[in-house]
Amino acid sequence: MPRTIRTLTASEVEALVDWAAGEGWNPGIGDAAAFRTADPDGFIGAFVDGEMVAGISALAYGPGFGFIGLYICRPDRRGEGHGKAVWDAGMTRLGNRIIGLDGVAEQRANYQRMGFVPAYETVRYIGRPAGLPGVATHGQ
Repeated sequence: MPRTIRTLTASEVEALVDWAAGEGWNPGIGDAAAFRTADPDGFIGAFVDGEMVAGISALAYGPGFGFIGLYICRPDRRGEGHGKAVWDAGMTRLGNRIIGLDGVAEQRANYQRMGFVPAYETVRYIGRPAGLPGVATHGQ
């Protein structure tokens, strides 16, 4: 199963964003297009038999700072090393920059093994507004 690592096209980046949304992540509307403008080569994918199996954003913001995000592998291809391959490609691309990342809590231990440390805690809430004037709460 030969794997190819390469820069993603715009439509492949959108597919990666869709994968993230399917995992319950909340990628910002229009963020990927803005990030591609800032760093057109900053989205990397792993491909097997022409199909994308994993991806990552590794955006360079000048020579001193980079940012990792959208690190995801297709669920049916997890455990085969594709995620690690795009991670390594992204980190190589960013080189000696200071690197930040936005990650899911479930992967914190993995990020820490790669040398990252938490800078702050993110608290996420989910729910429906109730009892607010002018807000319809259907189905309740």
